[in-house]
Order: sequence, then structure tokens, then C-alpha cells
Amino acid sequence: MNFYMTFGTTDYLNDVKNSLESGESLLMFGEDNAVLMHETVDQSSFKSGKNFEVLDSNGDLSKGKFAVLNNIPVTDEGRPVFEYRFSQRAGLIENEPGFAAIRVLRPVGSDTYVILTLWEDVKYFKQWQESKAYDKAHEKRGTSEGVDQKQQIFPRPSYVTTYYAEKTEQD
Repeated sequence: MNFYMTFGTTDYLNDVKNSLESGESLLMFGEDNAVLMHETVDQSSFKSGKNFEVLDSNGDLSKGKFAVLNNIPVTDEGRPVFEYRFSQRAGLIENEPGFAAIRVLRPVGSDTYVILTLWEDVKYFKQWQESKAYDKAHEKRGTSEGVDQKQQIFPRPSYVTTYYAEKTEQD
């Protein structure tokens, strides 16, 4: 499965979304831009953007109203280690209230993986961050077993971006 993201104005991305012939798409809004996500077995029809292969998938994109993208740069040498760690994830997030979908995305033509989680509302994401499932998912962080301790596989720091399904006044 392929996953594509392109960025731009709302009007432009609505036109692009309406021209898509297959797959599932989701238009979301950030602080400074909008993103159109497209999951399909076909090749991208986007003129620019980011391309990924879906490594792990659970849930329905269309149910997501709040998206969290954990962008994680990984060296070429670190890819097998990183992918193995995510293949071993506990999968507890799928049982959390308000969870809509998760996609673990391998970059094509880039070094930045994306762990995309979609939620029915931002409040559910915040509740998950306070949950035992979150603690379990991150229990090795900061330990010798944690992937975050394998600094040689991360060429630069990871970062998080968030998007909403509707334009809102964000605090």
C-alpha cells in the first residue's frame, strides 16, 4: 500500500482531492497549511509532496478528526532496527477510546519516517498520553533497550506535527 501527502491551500487541495480516482483521502488543516493524505495501491497523482510505503496499518482514516504525525529521521543503516522495533509494538493504542487509525510509514526518497495516529477528537489523544497504554508503548524510552538510545540511527531530532479535520481556532 502507498501513502502520499501533499501540502497547499485549501482550495487547491480540494480540487486535487476531487480529482483522485481511487483509494482513501483525507484533507486536514494545520496552523499554517493544509495537507491532503492519500492511501492507495496506485501511484501518486500529486505533483509534489511526500511518498511512503505503509509498513503497518490499523483503523479507518475517514474516522480521524485529529492527526498526530511523529516525523522521525532515520539513517539508512538504522532502518532495519527502526522497522523491527515498530513491528514489535504492543498494539495497545488501537484499544484506546477515540482511536481512529494508525499508519507506520516508510519514506520513499527521504529519510523521515512518519508514525501517523488519527483520533476522533484531540481530547482522546490527550487522554491517551495520560494512559497506561501510552506508558507501555514508551516504557523503554530512556533505557538501554530504547530505540531513542541508538543515537547513531537518528541523524537529527524527531518532530511532531498536528492537523485537524476542520478549520478551528487553535490555542
